Amino acid sequence: TTIHSYTDDQNTQDNSHKDLRRARSAAENIIPTTTGAAKATTEIIPELAGIFDGIAIRVPTPTGSLSDMVFVTKRDVTKEEINQAFIDASKEERWKGILAVTNDPIVSSDIIGRSESSIVDLDLTNVVGGNLVKVISWYDNEWGYCNRLVEQLEKL
Repeated sequence: TTIHSYTDDQNTQDNSHKDLRRARSAAENIIPTTTGAAKATTEIIPELAGIFDGIAIRVPTPTGSLSDMVFVTKRDVTKEEINQAFIDASKEERWKGILAVTNDPIVSSDIIGRSESSIVDLDLTNVVGGNLVKVISWYDNEWGYCNRLVEQLEKL
């Protein structure tokens, strides 16, 4: 699930839109809708097709979003193990500038202008029954995305 700030194709007051929920005022409503992120993920990682999906919940904030990821692991794990995996990954060269972690009690406005695509909120990680895991990750959709585009252009 992405809890996502409203986007430029949403109306700031009730109006017309092909998605009747998104026709409602973005500045005044929490709006469940589809997400292209789930489809894009299965295109990049075909092994997830048929076992991965998502939904977007648009909220009345101008920017600053989060992903609420829930998954089942093959073996029992602890919150500490999950968090350590993200801490370790955030230090790897391949994820530098893309993945970050935080222990701070942040809110959406705290990540505006952050260039990383994912800032894992370690305090919010939860494990239920040993293998049902929840990870919350913040992102500035517009700025993080622009930074990834610039990186791709630099490679050309």
